[in-house]
Amino acid sequence: ALPIWLGGDGEMAAAVLQMICAHRGFLAVRSRALLPGVVCPGVRAFSMRSETPLEENPFYGKYEDKIRQLRRSKPEVFNALMEKRNEIKKQPLGYTTQADFVRAMEEKSKNLGPQRSGRSAEFTEDKVLSTFLNIEMVKDKTANEISEIWKQYFSLKDTVYAVIPGASFDVLWNRAKACPSFLYALPRREGYEFYMGQWSGTELHFTMLINIQTIGETAPSQMVLYHYCEFQAEKDIVLMKADIDTTFLNVMDAQCLANQVQLFYATSSPEIIKLVDTFNHRPGDFKYLSVISHLEQSGLGSELRALHETDKQNPRP
Repeated sequence: ALPIWLGGDGEMAAAVLQMICAHRGFLAVRSRALLPGVVCPGVRAFSMRSETPLEENPFYGKYEDKIRQLRRSKPEVFNALMEKRNEIKKQPLGYTTQADFVRAMEEKSKNLGPQRSGRSAEFTEDKVLSTFLNIEMVKDKTANEISEIWKQYFSLKDTVYAVIPGASFDVLWNRAKACPSFLYALPRREGYEFYMGQWSGTELHFTMLINIQTIGETAPSQMVLYHYCEFQAEKDIVLMKADIDTTFLNVMDAQCLANQVQLFYATSSPEIIKLVDTFNHRPGDFKYLSVISHLEQSGLGSELRALHETDKQNPRP
């Protein structure tokens, strides 16, 4: 298990990661969707203004026969795809259809209901604090003692957890109420995989962006962060633990996402505050690349990047 809340000074290790681009003009983003004949398996492409001819795309050779077949058998479909490609090339750098996506998320949030009604099918167990902690037995203990009990309980479990200072949680929670959703990025072997974080009460649900875009409001969460405020008033601490769908995320992935909550919500940086606000209230101005930029500057995800680079250099048989 991995604790994810950084020290009281909030400092993070500095590191600069190189953006992985599969082709000039495209930012490769790992997903589990495939549009045959356009991008390689497992990779989605966000337009970044490319003037490169189709034949010069490094993936063209792999799909050349399918492209030629489509051009011959269904020329109207092929022409429509090429027109769409030309439209994308005219879009400004970092352009997104985030406004439409946020409207869809707003519809989803209406269905979440108050506090705990947003639980996905795979997170059906009641996650009240008493499930893990005998509140009556520890209520007279100090904050440090409760923190140690919490850490010891989860240290041997395959999850992430935290003990958050009360003041830090107040900052995070006030921002969450004003800006209940945000986009998070996970470094992958061929780029980045995006996750949507949506607050429902003090639960934070993470869902793969590609799933929301393809499935819609019924897309299940891959991770939920539970925040327990029972001891905040008297002990000045908030306890946190995660439920992880290990089909999609491992503990390092979960740690990276949870650390980004601190990066984007428990911060005093005007630039980051503006970014989160833009996503929620001016989605037409939001840029995906800004999330990646702040992630790289913070150094978060560097271990994941290094791990994927190692796997790339030493592929499994």
